[in-house]
This record gives sequence, structure tokens and C-alpha cells, in this order.
Amino acid sequence: MGLFKRGQTWWIRFTYKGKQIRKSTETDDKKLAARIYHKVLGEVAEGKWFEKLPGEEKTFREMMEKYLNEYASKKVSEKSFRGYAKKPISYLGDYLLSEVTPKIINEYKTRRRNDDVGSASINRELATMKKAFNLAIKEWEWIEKNPVARVSMEEENNKRDRWLTIEEEEQLLKVCPEWLRELTMFALNTGMRLGEIISLEWKGVDLFRRTPEKDIGIQKIKKTSFGLEVSVI
Repeated sequence: MGLFKRGQTWWIRFTYKGKQIRKSTETDDKKLAARIYHKVLGEVAEGKWFEKLPGEEKTFREMMEKYLNEYASKKVSEKSFRGYAKKPISYLGDYLLSEVTPKIINEYKTRRRNDDVGSASINRELATMKKAFNLAIKEWEWIEKNPVARVSMEEENNKRDRWLTIEEEEQLLKVCPEWLRELTMFALNTGMRLGEIISLEWKGVDLFRRTPEKDIGIQKIKKTSFGLEVSVI
């Protein structure tokens, strides 16, 4: 009988399409394990048994958490990865991976669009999901297909941003309230967004070496007549 024990759990061993299959019965009861074994043999003989990949019973949330912990945590911009994964997890987290289809992904995209989320943000979320599914296929061997790969990306407005001229900067600073002037100068000199500026911490800047920590995305800091000028990478 193809029944054997690993630790306290009984496993079964059988042949399917010329391939040796080993599966846990997830029980320490030998009689129950034997019934499971004979049931599987019957399904194989009748052509009703199909090999399931381990990820088919995993949830979308489990996949994304594994992706964030094992892949995104190694990246400098881990915070961005987690930000783009937050909404997909909240919408799709309880789906089994076997239930996530291109139709489900497209419905998610439509819901995000209806929430007035910009095309660029939606595309970053889709790209994050696509990467996670690719890892689940190629490296973890959880599943076989990537449903995101069959969903079109949103069309983005790729028109380049226009930078203010020196005259426009001076005019802007003249009408700025005193409390807002330094923040405005910092934004003008760095090109950083408001959220990036607010989250910037002194511990991330070395004024002696005039360099920041890598994850801030700044290349060089120097003193100017206005204060500090920061060059963005």
C-alpha cells in the first residue's frame, strides 16, 4: 500500500500519468488515511482525479503578502510597493488564486476608475499584481496562469510636466504666505511631491557629506542663497 508516515501525519504515494505523486492526507489516523488513499486511487482509475497546484487553494492576500515580504522588502522603494498593493488586497484579498480571472481583474480596474483614481495609479497597481502572479508561476510554482497579463493597461497622459520659469518662481514666492514660503522653495528646488516632503526626516540627510539616504531619492544637497537646494535623482 502506498501509505507512509512523516512525523505524525500519514501521506499517500501513487502514480498519475507516469508521474510519482506524494500527497499529505493531513491526518494522523491511519484508517482515515487509508480511506483517503483508496478514494484517490478510484478517482485516478475513473479519470476524475486531477493534480492540483499548491497555490490553487491559496488566497490572493497570501500571494501578495509573500510577494511583499520576499520581494518588495529587498527593494529601496518598498513603501511604494506596499502602497500599490494595499487596494488590490482590500478588494481581492479573500479570493482564492484559482478564482481570480481576467474578468475579476478587469472589474477591479473598473471599480478603481469609478473611484476617480488616476490611470497612472491604476497601472502601478496592475503592474504590482502582475509581478506577484509572475513570481507565483515561475518561482513558487503555485499556479500556471497570470490573469493580469490578459487585462489591458489604462491609457496614461504622457504629456511632459512644464517647469516654472525663474520669473514665475519669483512671482509665486512673492504671493506665498510666510509659513508656506520655505516649503514652496523646497518643493521648487527638489521637484518632490508634498507627501515625500512631509515624510522626509533629518535622520535621512547627512549635511556633512551633503548626501541623503538612498531611499529618499535625492542625489546632492548644497547651500544656496535661499537655503538648501536638493537635486533629485
